[in-house]
Amino acid sequence: MNRYMAGASLLALIASAGAAQAAADAAAADSGATVSEVIVTGTRQTGVKAVDSAAPIQVVGGEALRNVGQPDLIQTLSQNLPSFNAQSYGADTAALTLSAALRGLSPNDTLVLIDGKRRHGTSNLAVDNGSPYTGNASADLSFIPVGAIDHVEVLQDGAAAQYGSDAIAGVVNIILKKADHGGSLEVNAGQYYEGDGKSISWTLNKGFSLWGKGFLNVTLEQDYHDHSKQGSCDLRFSSPSCALLDANPADAGIVHAPGYPNVNYIYGDPMYNTYKLFANMGYDLGDGVQFYANGSYSHRDSQGYENYRKPSKIIDAAGDISSEPFPNGFDPREAIREQDYAFTVGLKGTALEWNWDLSTTYGVDRDSVYTLNSANLDLFLATGATPTQFHDGIFESSEWTSNLDISRDFSLGLASPLNVAFGGEARRNTFLIGSGDPASYFGAGAQSYPGFSPADAGSHSRTNYSAYVDFAVDPVTGLHVDLAGRYEDYSDFGQTEVGKVTVRYDFNPAIAIRGTVSNGFRAPTLAEEYYTSVNVSPSFALVQLPPDGDAASVAGFNKLKPELSNNYSVGVVLHPVDRLQVTVDLYQINIHNRIINSGTLLGTLCSSQLPNGSCAPGDLTVVSPGVNAAIAATGQKLDSGLSYTGINIFSNAANTRTRGVEATATYASDFGDFGHVNWSAGFNYNQTDITRLAPLPLQVTNVGFGQTALLTANAIAGLTTAAPRAKVVLAAYWTLGRWAVNLRDTIYGVTSEPTSPDGTGSEPGQTVLLHSPTTSITDLDISYKLTSYLRLAVGANNLFDQRPPTVPLVATTSSSYPSGFRPADGNNVNGEPIQFSPYGINGGYYYVKATVNF
Repeated sequence: MNRYMAGASLLALIASAGAAQAAADAAAADSGATVSEVIVTGTRQTGVKAVDSAAPIQVVGGEALRNVGQPDLIQTLSQNLPSFNAQSYGADTAALTLSAALRGLSPNDTLVLIDGKRRHGTSNLAVDNGSPYTGNASADLSFIPVGAIDHVEVLQDGAAAQYGSDAIAGVVNIILKKADHGGSLEVNAGQYYEGDGKSISWTLNKGFSLWGKGFLNVTLEQDYHDHSKQGSCDLRFSSPSCALLDANPADAGIVHAPGYPNVNYIYGDPMYNTYKLFANMGYDLGDGVQFYANGSYSHRDSQGYENYRKPSKIIDAAGDISSEPFPNGFDPREAIREQDYAFTVGLKGTALEWNWDLSTTYGVDRDSVYTLNSANLDLFLATGATPTQFHDGIFESSEWTSNLDISRDFSLGLASPLNVAFGGEARRNTFLIGSGDPASYFGAGAQSYPGFSPADAGSHSRTNYSAYVDFAVDPVTGLHVDLAGRYEDYSDFGQTEVGKVTVRYDFNPAIAIRGTVSNGFRAPTLAEEYYTSVNVSPSFALVQLPPDGDAASVAGFNKLKPELSNNYSVGVVLHPVDRLQVTVDLYQINIHNRIINSGTLLGTLCSSQLPNGSCAPGDLTVVSPGVNAAIAATGQKLDSGLSYTGINIFSNAANTRTRGVEATATYASDFGDFGHVNWSAGFNYNQTDITRLAPLPLQVTNVGFGQTALLTANAIAGLTTAAPRAKVVLAAYWTLGRWAVNLRDTIYGVTSEPTSPDGTGSEPGQTVLLHSPTTSITDLDISYKLTSYLRLAVGANNLFDQRPPTVPLVATTSSSYPSGFRPADGNNVNGEPIQFSPYGINGGYYYVKATVNF
């Protein structure tokens, strides 16, 4: 029996036992799918339960959030929600801020709230080509400690009419703890089965009473995770059997490089050390008025490896290596030192039967970016010396949002009172790029990640004002209708209006139908509009053009416009027997002017290389003068002799249509002396198709070279096939006395992506289709309560150590690869895993944890 069948059979065995006891009485336990929870997301009414929601909402309880191995909110939500997919791997600085997405759309299309208030986004924009998560500048969920959370409400429906921009796919509303006494301390340690990726974290939560009139709940957390490594030797210097092949005397020092022959550490997790502080409070001021506030501060140090550079990469003009700073070659590392903070203050109460809520929220994310263990070749040639550590610059984004929300019920003689809600919002966003040290951007800059020059630096801002109105009523018994409308006025995009109609009809307590029609929008983030950078590998360099800059105009691109959406959904809610709930929802999301990072648009291409890896004289071909002119307009100087140079740019590249189905089932059973089990199952099928593709500007088109499309096959796959279309989550949570076992099996459907040695995924005659087959990932958590205060647990994520396929080798005539082989994706590491695996690249992870309640 293989590992896939073992995981599925183990869960099926337990599930069949639960079905045999379907008539047993249920005991109270937190399974993480608390359908009886009173919700505040997706409705302006009070007292609505998840089970009665007119829109599809899933509630993930605090116990379910904590019954996982790695205490990261992104991972815990992904392991509990079938339509929520987490990024498992990122390239370059995107690896340092991973993200997640609902219903196969961009992370930017999911709005994150903290206790109903908008959370600010990250300043570290993801620009991975071919990734489903490229363009991410959304809220960083990893900065929210799980220990501070009471539960999470996930609205899986378009909600721009209710909440404004970013809610095309849905809303994640994180509800903080409000306990005024007690607390807990949890310590968690683990590592991958291979012994790397060592992790340790601790979380302290404590509640305090404020003179009997309020509460203060405080959480402090630290998470540390070390590097992991996948793949073996570098094929620029070794054969597929990892024997040294490079005879260049200047590179002889490679045999002394750390880890030789496995000198390239680019594939693996980055190292990070993160501190998080969260505080939540409320206080009764009397006369029906309450003061509330919450705040957070987080600090992260993180660094990830880049491609190994051989010793001869930094050598003086005479070929002398005696003064070289890295005689054994070097592995550059990209690093960030990140500070993230936010606070919300507000007052709410009742006046003349109107409920009112006035609040303001301010949040900032600031990244200082570094290149470590690297060198600047141009500076070395000019001066004979180069630093090895570089400060590349600063990213900073901020958001200041103020809200006034007013609501009241009116009795009109209908089946329920008419709830009238209206309000307004004012928001200001800023995005800043600050320049780095002069050594980081001198000439072609630091190897792997050049710094930001004063020409790259700049500060940008936007303001917008909005007003909304919402009516909710049951006109007759069993029929619920909710109408919402919103008006927005942006300083840079102008005005837009959106609306939403939601209807639910309960035929009887056992069956109900529900549906929604809405339109929405998403304004591009300021980072998408103004971010610029250079991605430098040992063999190529790509410039990320800012769409709203002059260089983009040189290349023929227009400024970004907002995304516009139309959302449709219809579903059924079933209660066929006691303690069993089943939901099935069908949906379609049409997005116009979708913002996508382009494929690689080439400026130059080298047809042959010398043994030292540089381009042979006369073999450098100009593919697009327009691309080269755009690069020149940025002021960037690129290394000479590269295999190719080019640009990427965010644009309103396509219209897309996403269709899917979401189904969930929850059931509670009691086995008497054999314990209590909460069962849950979730299924999501999601397919995105491109219905219109914007043309490539003539300024960068070259028909002879096949450069005729704005999105390469690789970029299209990032939208359509690089994330699993199907995902199933099956879970059983068993309790008996002091014991508790949480067993979960997540089945990921097929993913695929074309690739080619030039990195574009569309090189004529060289394209290889990579794919990851349907895979079952089993997670197991076993805990025992030693005393009323102390609980110990052991567990494993990816219990059966499932691994993604590796990138195959293809034949090459490039002199940079003496063995005649290189990975099909144009990278260098032998045995590298495919990077778009939905369950990660590192295999199994085991852990132990201890929890003290007081």
